[in-house]
Amino acid sequence: MQVTFTDEQLQFRDTLQRFMQHRSPSREVRRLMDTDQGFDAELWQALAEELALPGLIVPEAYGGYGFGTVELGIAMEEMGRALLCAPFLSSAVLASQALLQAGSEAQKERWLPQLADGTLRGCVAFTEPDGGWTCDGIATTAAPAGSGYRLNGVKRFVIDGATAQLVIVAARAPGSSGLDGLSLFAVAPDASGLERRPLQTLDATRKQAQLHFTDTPAELLGQAGDGAAQLGRVLDLALIALANEMVGGAQRLHDMTIDYVKLRVQFGRAIGSFQAVKHRCADMLLEVELAKSAAYHAAAAADAADPNLPALASLAKSAAADAYMGAARTCIQLHGGIGFTWDHDAHLWFKRAKSSEVLFGDPGAHRERMLSCWLEQGATP
Repeated sequence: MQVTFTDEQLQFRDTLQRFMQHRSPSREVRRLMDTDQGFDAELWQALAEELALPGLIVPEAYGGYGFGTVELGIAMEEMGRALLCAPFLSSAVLASQALLQAGSEAQKERWLPQLADGTLRGCVAFTEPDGGWTCDGIATTAAPAGSGYRLNGVKRFVIDGATAQLVIVAARAPGSSGLDGLSLFAVAPDASGLERRPLQTLDATRKQAQLHFTDTPAELLGQAGDGAAQLGRVLDLALIALANEMVGGAQRLHDMTIDYVKLRVQFGRAIGSFQAVKHRCADMLLEVELAKSAAYHAAAAADAADPNLPALASLAKSAAADAYMGAARTCIQLHGGIGFTWDHDAHLWFKRAKSSEVLFGDPGAHRERMLSCWLEQGATP
């Protein structure tokens, strides 16, 4: 499958780049890092009103714009390049897709238009305290209670979980195990028995939280017991979105490094003229371009309903994670002493690279998943 961007998609990228350069400079990133909310409400509304980003992949029938995963990838790449602090991944990707996959028609009509216009921010809580990202590790329980359900358990590393206005939770029927008995539930942010606590993490540009459910009332999304398949599809799309965001960040680090080695003079020469430095920069460029190819291919495969999508999503995530961390290390090393300081911006992207490396599963786990998918289908990668 060959990925070639159309003129409209290239114009969309140019528009996003200009917006991000103007609205998300590093000084704004640093400011938002120190806030509890982690994003600017005015900027989030501008993303909705000027660029229609929260509803980018929401179908037009539910108030969105009906674009595909390729356009989502372009948006995520430019956000990663600018290190945008906004609840886009948690709300516009995870929450919207969870409702599309699991919600009834009435539930979609109730919540999706609000998610699409940015007036409602959602999140998806599925990671347990052990940090595992697989569906079979979910321990939070959902027991029937009257016309609804009651949730009990703890979710950790919930992206934007402390500020979301709609919480979608993955839980299982009491006594079930593995992939059986899993369902998705909607919880109000002020529901009784719900305790939300922000987490102190390495990457302050992407806020995470721990959610504690104690007999918390919840509304079932769709049919009970279908959660494993639904959540699997949501996570595949999230992996592709994250991979594209990561290659955007890796490209920013590459550009930052090239600009510096052209200007930094040592022994009467720009350090970029030294052969060893050239090799490091060339290796970084190669890794970033290969990761881009994997991320773009996975996005196109999602739009084409490719049956190999789970394997391609894991391939994109693992390749992007390796490229991002490699670019971050090389960037800091070639910047020398200043690259390790708080005043330089390199550490901002380094921390995002490290947190993204383990988000939704580390590269090793995804390489194993990719190989398992190929073996199950009897195909050769």
